Amino acid sequence: MASPNQFTAELEIFERHRQEWSSSHPGEFVVIQGEEIAPGFFGDYADALKAGLERFGSRREFLVKQIWVTEPVYCIS
Repeated sequence: MASPNQFTAELEIFERHRQEWSSSHPGEFVVIQGEEIAPGFFGDYADALKAGLERFGSRREFLVKQIWVTEPVYCIS
């Protein structure tokens, strides 16, 4: 299981590209492992996860992240 700081590099890459990607691929998913971005964007989480497993395998951790300008906030009461 990943530690809370495990995806620091991946999140930094995501933040570098957030504005660009949110304009061209809002709501889609991106897959990042270390410094590598998997080719393509994905319409749903399942397709992104499958692409990540095919590209990086099941023994390497990778980030699947939905692209938004700002992160949605969910309230559950």
